[in-house]
Amino acid sequence: MTIDPEDALPTEGLVCVVGAGGKKTTLYALANRLDRAVVTATVRIPIFDDHVARVAVDADPVAALERHAADADLGVDWPLGLVPERERDDRYLGYDLSGVAEVADAHDGPVLVKADGARMREFKAPDDREPQVPASADAVVPVASAHVVGEPLTDARVHRPERVAAIAGIDEGDRVTAEAVGRVLASHEGGLKGVPADAEAVALVNKVDDADDEAVAREIAAAAFAADDAGRIDRVVLAALGKERVVDVIEA
Repeated sequence: MTIDPEDALPTEGLVCVVGAGGKKTTLYALANRLDRAVVTATVRIPIFDDHVARVAVDADPVAALERHAADADLGVDWPLGLVPERERDDRYLGYDLSGVAEVADAHDGPVLVKADGARMREFKAPDDREPQVPASADAVVPVASAHVVGEPLTDARVHRPERVAAIAGIDEGDRVTAEAVGRVLASHEGGLKGVPADAEAVALVNKVDDADDEAVAREIAAAAFAADDAGRIDRVVLAALGKERVVDVIEA
């Protein structure tokens, strides 16, 4: 059975992606499959011009969106990247929460948002200032990589390992288990932090590249549902989005 990413993940309205192990890959995989998609951020984002039809650098995102939409009627392609400023050669800044919310209000297509950072790690827990999710978000996708399981809980693979340890009930330096990943994904101090009460929450276990990864990912999903006392996670998607492949969708 083949499952397309846009059939497994949220694709309507304002969709925020958080966590580690595939946020940007998720954004770009969806953006290039959806009609009239916008990619933006509420935090810093690496240069992504090669992943969209065009990046508009403008302090006024709604004005930039309107100009692009007008140009699109003349044949300009989507998806559109929107950012306020280029901070340095390798990254852009993100908009504040109100700016992204205004884009979503003004746009008739999906707005896909990078809403926290992870410094290229496979797994993370947020700090006190993260994630930057607008209150009007329609969906939040917390991401973790299957490849972190079995690795030591250090900053070599994990962003903010001390916070992961506190949430998961393990010690820094311990081997990361599937249960620990699931607990963090389902925690309101972890993957569900900042998710609006009426937003959809869909966890993504990424980098499921082979049968061993799939077995690990299924353990993560089971642990996430077991830890999700409030029943906030709607489903867990197992995927290798670097290959644009969804392995399975596990419903709550």
